[in-house]
Amino acid sequence: MSTPILPEGDWIRGISIRQPPYAACILAGAKTVENRPGRWRTGWVLLHTSKTTDQAALRAPLIGRTIRDRQLVTGAVVGIARITDCHQDPEGAPLCSEWALPGVWHLVFADVQELPLPVPARGQVVPWKPTPDLLERVFQQLPDFRP
Repeated sequence: MSTPILPEGDWIRGISIRQPPYAACILAGAKTVENRPGRWRTGWVLLHTSKTTDQAALRAPLIGRTIRDRQLVTGAVVGIARITDCHQDPEGAPLCSEWALPGVWHLVFADVQELPLPVPARGQVVPWKPTPDLLERVFQQLPDFRP
């Protein structure tokens, strides 16, 4: 398996997402919006599953039917995605997604790709810069990836 040639510089960040259940919903293609308290830049992100779980969310029907029979890995990079937009919905306007919450920033995901094997890693709540070693381990699994 060959590793794709990746661009130089600051082109990708990591985003840590609660797992279960939200990261699994993104990987399943159902959750295309992630809620954050602050603005994020658009571009590629590693999808990292935090070690924090939201047990109450597992009982929500929307989540339960989305993650059924999915492996719920924690503390690892499980995929990549591209943030195509970051916005707040105007007060009083309909929310952009059934996953969106009012009063926060909505990160809109596209081009989500799940890794065949999770890559253990530490993440952060804020956008974080992955190490070259982590990027190598992730992109060895995605030989056809072209940013």
